[in-house]
Amino acid sequence: MPSSTLRRMLEASAWARTCSPADLDRILSESVVRSCPAGGLVCRKGEPVDHWIGVVDGLVKMANVSVDGKPMSFTGIGTGGWFGEGSLLKDEPRRYDIVALRDSEIAYMPRATFMRLLDTNVAFNRFVLVQLNERLAQFIAMVEHDRLRGPEARLARSLAGLFNPVLYPGIGTSLAASQEELGQLVGLSRQRVNQALKRLEAEGLLRVDYGSVTVLDLARLRNYGE
Repeated sequence: MPSSTLRRMLEASAWARTCSPADLDRILSESVVRSCPAGGLVCRKGEPVDHWIGVVDGLVKMANVSVDGKPMSFTGIGTGGWFGEGSLLKDEPRRYDIVALRDSEIAYMPRATFMRLLDTNVAFNRFVLVQLNERLAQFIAMVEHDRLRGPEARLARSLAGLFNPVLYPGIGTSLAASQEELGQLVGLSRQRVNQALKRLEAEGLLRVDYGSVTVLDLARLRNYGE
């Protein structure tokens, strides 16, 4: 059964607010919410893509392993974020693992529900189009800062990506994440993340508390290093 937190997550989405109460109840009845412990797999590379997946509460990472066995993290997905629409539209096996960085509550919307919304809901179509465009911009930026920027800029821009209000509307201004978790997201050691956070905090872009980071200047984080 779907959780009350999933209902609140959907009711906060602009596209879901265009649904009739009966349609929203149907979406909720067809979706499933599962708990995933820290380190657990939300979904696995190579498996059929049968669901659109949302983070009702928590933090997960999109990851893969290179041919030489080196783990790679592509991005993090926080509370309020959905993913997997590209693979659903292409009808291809999943091309990455999704791993929970902490205990998380995950929603699974069946393919049939997702496709019905595409066929019948204009607001949902626009949402998916904007989501795909935002995700494309995010990955282009990742390639740029991985190749051209130093550790501080990599961390700053990766953090800014996690606070994208389109992709992750439920995240707010603070991210509950340890320095080790941030390192996993951006491909840096915990020590290097610690140094980068201190510099970004000294420049007034964010505040570091025990187990969390609060963004103070999102615009400067997005353009850090330019």
